[in-house]
Amino acid sequence: MNDAVLELDDVTARYRGARTDVVQEVSLAVSPGESLALVGESGAGKTTLLRLLLGLARPTRGTVRFDGRALSLRDREQLRRFRRSVQPVFQDPYSSLDPRRRVGSIVAEPLRSLRLGTRAEAARKVAAALEGVGLPADTAERYPHEFSGGQRQRIAIARATVCEPRVLLADEPVSALDVTTRVKVVDLLAELKRERGLTLVMVSHDLSVVASLCERTAVLERGRVVEQGDTAQVLSAPAHAYTRRLIDSVPRLPV
Repeated sequence: MNDAVLELDDVTARYRGARTDVVQEVSLAVSPGESLALVGESGAGKTTLLRLLLGLARPTRGTVRFDGRALSLRDREQLRRFRRSVQPVFQDPYSSLDPRRRVGSIVAEPLRSLRLGTRAEAARKVAAALEGVGLPADTAERYPHEFSGGQRQRIAIARATVCEPRVLLADEPVSALDVTTRVKVVDLLAELKRERGLTLVMVSHDLSVVASLCERTAVLERGRVVEQGDTAQVLSAPAHAYTRRLIDSVPRLPV
């Protein structure tokens, strides 16, 4: 895709000391405003792909591109633009928030690291980010342990959106939550995506969440993309046997 904001071009990755590749010859592209799900069994390479897209890991071969240019971790100016534009939402809202810091300090972390604005400007942006995820501005004065799991994940989303990124990379963002809370956080992500035109790349094993949030889906098996396309098509009429097995393994309530 010529207009891709993030792209993996024939990427292979292997962890140091490992004998086999975790990711093998993967090519994916995500256009601005698009949402892409990465699905597959545990160990399929989904989280490694997300780490490559975040610039937290380097491919053994192939290229990661941001706005059409190869992502270089040595190019400070490009990396600064990248960090402002691409923000993560992690899986566990209990471990991803520093319990020793107030919520306001946690949410302001991207602003500090990117040196965006004064303290007063940061305080205003933090309040707006918290309100944008459905939490009152005075949440900033409290500590993470005072909040439920769903509220903590809202705080994590506020942190990810406070610097107004273009892309959210979410690793199982609702898997640690109960069913009712999960629905509310999925609705929040959908609302943020719609209102802000966010691009979303999401790792998930929950196909109902994938169907709710993502227009496109890529299916990984042992580090390779075996199928990708329109989510509705992939889930309703899978072309690959592995995808069919993945869908068939989802528990269903008896009729």
